[in-house]
Amino acid sequence: MKKALIGILPIIFLLVGCFSDPVKDDLLRYVNHEMNTAFELEDTAISAYNNVSGVNYSDDETMYAALVDDVIPNYNEFIKELNYVSVETDELSEIHEIYIEGADIQYNAFVKITMALEEQDASIIEEANGMLDEAKRHLRNYRSKLNKLADEHDVEWEKE
Repeated sequence: MKKALIGILPIIFLLVGCFSDPVKDDLLRYVNHEMNTAFELEDTAISAYNNVSGVNYSDDETMYAALVDDVIPNYNEFIKELNYVSVETDELSEIHEIYIEGADIQYNAFVKITMALEEQDASIIEEANGMLDEAKRHLRNYRSKLNKLADEHDVEWEKE
């Protein structure tokens, strides 16, 4: 009886392994662990930018200081962190690359805004705003594809 049970256990473990979903595991690890620092850095940088842009804009000097002191350094660290993130599956890797592309475009837009403020050149601001729009499209595409992949692999996100 004991020998028969020992002979069946490897088959049971093998079958359990067949039902594993590497993409689901990768998604859960990615969102719950790998991206934590990146999400925090991005939030810090974007919050600093939002505090001095749009309806919160007060003057060029304030915006310039925020960009140079907070936005660009934090966003640069965010991009570094994105590049350190470990992704194991091709499906998630392709989606993560979209995020990196969008982040790179947004970073370059922030740098361009700084240059525009230094040179007092409105045409550079227009170019930077176009880059910010392009970055937003990338980031929306990232979120959409990430959510679609999660749906395909029965991963449910907690609502904040």
